[in-house]
Amino acid sequence: MTTEKNVHDAVPADILEALRSCGRILVTAHARPDGDAMGSCLALAWALHELGKSVCVFNEDGMPGFLSFLNAPCPVISDTDALPWEPELIAVLDCGDRTRVGEKLQPLMDRIPTLDIDHHLANPNFGSAGSWAVPSASATGELVALIVHELGVAMQGPLAEALYVAIASDTGNFSYGNTTPLALRITAQLREQGLDIAALREKLENNWSEAKLRLWGRLMNETRILEDGRLAAAFVTRAVLAETGSTREDAEGFVEQLRRLSGVRVALLLREEEKEGKASTKASLRSSGSDSVRDVAAVFGGGGHKNAAGATLAMGAEQAFEALLPQIRLIWS
Repeated sequence: MTTEKNVHDAVPADILEALRSCGRILVTAHARPDGDAMGSCLALAWALHELGKSVCVFNEDGMPGFLSFLNAPCPVISDTDALPWEPELIAVLDCGDRTRVGEKLQPLMDRIPTLDIDHHLANPNFGSAGSWAVPSASATGELVALIVHELGVAMQGPLAEALYVAIASDTGNFSYGNTTPLALRITAQLREQGLDIAALREKLENNWSEAKLRLWGRLMNETRILEDGRLAAAFVTRAVLAETGSTREDAEGFVEQLRRLSGVRVALLLREEEKEGKASTKASLRSSGSDSVRDVAAVFGGGGHKNAAGATLAMGAEQAFEALLPQIRLIWS
């Protein structure tokens, strides 16, 4: 594989050494995992499994339903009490900072060597055993593919499917401006080695429930077009989820539809949640070109990329919108 050293540095030696030398490895990514997070975890887990390692995948929110067709070589657990053994190493993927894995894993990360492999701009290089953060990578899956190549594992079967999902998810099926030549070359190699892309896309895209269909219809009907057409905002309240019989996961991807509107510079999806009796709202922001929504998310302790970012606000959806709006207006002020 071409490693494109002019785009990404070679895989750091300490990353490879840690993965090769440890026998029990826990692989994890940010909570509420998207395709890149879970796809990267499963691809790395398959590679480690092929090398004879004991491996386990952890995610505080478990395997998302829309990715349930992906095969794993090991359990995907959501509670540290279910760990089959004490890990020697924790590989953290696709996390801009260590808090994004959630609270459950923090005590383990305090005492066990940790690798940090990521593509977010503001990553503070938190890995105690090694960090490799490459903002120019289109997806963490791109970096995992380079690691798999260096480990000498063939990119075939379930491993290839996981890599494809990781890279395709964060590049908008290779249509976003972050899509690198390396991402396309990796995908070409996956295809050359037997990946059935058509069958995989069928599983990834044609799996909606009726509840999700009703939710998206409701959201499209109630989307607010504001700021002279520059802002499109949709509200996924707890009431809307209850009335449509849908889940928060069913709202995944809807914010991308808002960005399709002509004239919209910022698309905003506000997803209301309640945990331990406290309301919060996950804000997902999208933009195009030079409009940076990462700067908006950062004001509220969030992050991401220039054209795709998010933050969690400790308030209801309407209050979150009122807090976000002045920061969004700065984009075109």
